Amino acid sequence: MRSVPDRIRHAVSFEILGLLAVTPLGALVFNMPIHDIGVVSLVSATIATGWNFAYNYMFDWVLQRTAGTTAKSGLMRVYHAVLFEMGLLTVLMPFIAWYLGVSLWQALVMDVSFSLFYMLYAFVFNWAYDHIFPLPEWKIPSSEVQ
Repeated sequence: MRSVPDRIRHAVSFEILGLLAVTPLGALVFNMPIHDIGVVSLVSATIATGWNFAYNYMFDWVLQRTAGTTAKSGLMRVYHAVLFEMGLLTVLMPFIAWYLGVSLWQALVMDVSFSLFYMLYAFVFNWAYDHIFPLPEWKIPSSEVQ
């Protein structure tokens, strides 16, 4: 499993790169001031950073105990990303509605849009991170990882 410093590096780099991409994109897509989207993005990222750390620890803990390894197949990475975003969606939607002064329905649409972006982003980021910073236990042939 990954060490605490490695998990901190993972979570912080994930959020910084995500903020740099989602803030201008969100302002453009939703036709809102970049400042407002920036605040929503920053607060959301702060919450997501804590969730990222806790969720990835729990996910790997369960995976280690059930599969005997933390190596993830493509399908496991899809489950990982979807479950991560579902947890965030539940927490962030009320905040978005309140801060932007939009209806819960509008906040849901925005939150789902951000979630779809982050789901794809999480898949790509985590795949890249695992290739840049592989664990020693992953030195088995890829055909053996299910």
